[in-house]
Amino acid sequence: MKRHNPDHAAHIRIIGAASGIGAQDRACADGPVAFHRSQAWHELEHHPRIDWGRTLFAPEGDGASTIARIAGLCRNLADEVGLALRSKEFPVVLGGDHSVAIGTWSGVARTLNEPVGLLWIDAHLDSHTPETSYSGAIHGMPLACLLGRGDKRLLNIGLAGRQVVAAHTVVLGPRSYEPEELEFLRGMQVRIIDSDEILHRGFADCLDEAIAIVASAPAGFGVTLDLDAIDPRLAPGVGSPEPDGLVVHDVVEAMRRIGGLPGLKALEIVEYNPDRDRHGATAGLISDLIGELLPPGM
Repeated sequence: MKRHNPDHAAHIRIIGAASGIGAQDRACADGPVAFHRSQAWHELEHHPRIDWGRTLFAPEGDGASTIARIAGLCRNLADEVGLALRSKEFPVVLGGDHSVAIGTWSGVARTLNEPVGLLWIDAHLDSHTPETSYSGAIHGMPLACLLGRGDKRLLNIGLAGRQVVAAHTVVLGPRSYEPEELEFLRGMQVRIIDSDEILHRGFADCLDEAIAIVASAPAGFGVTLDLDAIDPRLAPGVGSPEPDGLVVHDVVEAMRRIGGLPGLKALEIVEYNPDRDRHGATAGLISDLIGELLPPGM
């Protein structure tokens, strides 16, 4: 049963973040535009509580480094998220590779003038730094940046220092990561509930714990969902698929529960790769997840 979150605005504003330059496979850059053209979006677009705001793109190269281009996009995205919040709208950011999270949550924190809690649902930890990264891909670094560690051009886009509260941050569902990331997050006291723990305890129990941690953040909290958290047999249209993963029912149920909580400030759905999306299954899931934010009876 859907419950309207009292912190939700009267309007949901979709913000596209069309960039793949933070990833090895850059096809996620096409995700927001492809979704905007899809039947899945057409089923939502006439809803009176939803509109598509803007789709942002990474600045052109013109000799600029990848990090500088990502920083430019993230600054613009932070501004756009802040504008939605100040307009009493609820921002839903659709990416794009996961490096755009630096902009999304910097914008939320800056607008609230305080770091927020964050539920990070992902197959990966995304907590490398340039010094520890095996690939150099920025989409493997955004959580570290939000916690104040990384290239200085990607820090302080919102607040000075951390954009999220480590003690109110949970990574849910990771199943592929490197020891350097694990060591960093444990040192920050971020709660990690990996796929083995979910298998042992059950998803519902793990979700209960995750919600209790993130939703108790004083300034509120957000959710970022990397679609690769889901089993790629069920959601194939992702940037970095990993075997196994969460089932669709659990992810939709999680959004249903979270969407009814006070304090939810924004939602982000990233790493949609339309090139891999067989029969529009992943686009349909995105539509279903956004639909869970709507008031009942709408």
